[in-house]
Amino acid sequence: VVTRAMDFSSPDTIPSGWNTFKYLNLSNETHFFLLDKYPEGKTIENTIKEVGPPFDKGMELINQGKPEEGYAEFAKLPEWFSEVVFSGGSGLIGPKNSSVTTVKLDPGYYIMECYVKMPNGKFHTSMGMAKVIIVTEKDSGNQPPKADIDITIARDEGISYSGLLNAGSHVFSVTFKDQSPHEHFVGHDVNLVKLSDNANLNQLEKWMNWSTPFGLKTPVPDGISFLGGVNDSPAGAVGYFKATLTKGRYAFISEVPNSKSKGMLKVFEVTN
Repeated sequence: VVTRAMDFSSPDTIPSGWNTFKYLNLSNETHFFLLDKYPEGKTIENTIKEVGPPFDKGMELINQGKPEEGYAEFAKLPEWFSEVVFSGGSGLIGPKNSSVTTVKLDPGYYIMECYVKMPNGKFHTSMGMAKVIIVTEKDSGNQPPKADIDITIARDEGISYSGLLNAGSHVFSVTFKDQSPHEHFVGHDVNLVKLSDNANLNQLEKWMNWSTPFGLKTPVPDGISFLGGVNDSPAGAVGYFKATLTKGRYAFISEVPNSKSKGMLKVFEVTN
């Protein structure tokens, strides 16, 4: 999967079962991709006509300082939208960087999207970052990779992990013990972040809530470099991602409001 500006270049059809995605973000902005499995009979045309307008209008009102009116627009989303299954994908990945993510997919009609926001507050989805991918009945026959770092995320327990977080290349597994929408209408995920000396964790936490004027809007806060992860996945799902760690300070964080109080912001240090 390649992004050069506000686009996804990828195969149009892939097999079901385990698939590994290498995402090359060649653009100058931070992106992710999320795979949305659509209910039968719904297509990207329905997205353009029925889903895009409430989100765009709602965000416009929030950016104008009218959050209550903005949330009222989100209530106009079609009933079928609640049947969309968010099925994983790459966590946030910084500009000129790449991620490797492995997820298990059922057959069906999917839309690959990124809803990070432009400096003017417009969603990347509205700028062209929404692409149809058909997952066929034929199984890939692939097996998941073997992880050396195991992460679990749950609504009440937050993020927990085990394994030796030392310098070098790692394969991380992410187990979604449960899943349900948070205050911003989407579920939890896991993102890996490298923190520079000037990184502000409060700013990072606020940036990870898309439903505010500041949230998920380019540019990312100073001192923050995203290194991938596993995007919003169903309860019981397991996804995998690869990353190379060097000496320094890092965090696992979920793209949810108030991640720290939910136990979904965990800072760690790599010393060797």
